[in-house]
Amino acid sequence: MHKYKCLVLDHDDTVVKSTPQIHYPAFMETLNKLRPEYKLTLEEFVMYNFEPGFLEMCYDIFGFTQEEMKLQEEHWIKKVNKKIPTFYEGIGETIKKFKADGGIICVVSHSFSKIIVRDYVSNINFEPDMTFGWEYENDKRKPNPFPLQEIMRKYNLQPRDLLMVDDLKPGYDMAKKCGVDFAYAGWSCNINKIRQFMKQYSDFYFEDVASFDEFLYKK
Repeated sequence: MHKYKCLVLDHDDTVVKSTPQIHYPAFMETLNKLRPEYKLTLEEFVMYNFEPGFLEMCYDIFGFTQEEMKLQEEHWIKKVNKKIPTFYEGIGETIKKFKADGGIICVVSHSFSKIIVRDYVSNINFEPDMTFGWEYENDKRKPNPFPLQEIMRKYNLQPRDLLMVDDLKPGYDMAKKCGVDFAYAGWSCNINKIRQFMKQYSDFYFEDVASFDEFLYKK
């Protein structure tokens, strides 16, 4: 039997390989059009998403207006709709096994819920029990505690019953606000600064999916 009743999974770069294939190219289209004087590497993009976060990057670093954010979102949606990213090796099997053993699978992400469900169905023919995506208002998106609070309310769970799994700091921040254990999905990141932060502050740190799977069932 697994240690937790509910896995709360981030989506992009935790379950699917989407940033280099989809999100970074989409954002660069926006940046090249709106702020051509700025250059942004993939590593810098990942770092900004880690700290201070995607919205803060758009508004505070690049100074996007509300209208410019709509354009950014249009570019992103176009890319997302064109390509279905693949799951990291082994993560689909872990998810399905956890569910088959009576666990609850929820997703809290900055992708749209319909895209999350599409990716799950396309890759492993499976739908999460609950999804909280970009369609929610800003005060209900990660890192705000609303998604975890709703999961606990619906399934009558305590913080100790949940494990939040993410590759970036917003998931960590959300988990800490709710007293929920946090596991870092280290299989997607090769940026040392992020790895060192997560090693220091995460409750659990996993270099690969296999070690994460083993942890879930280790007594």
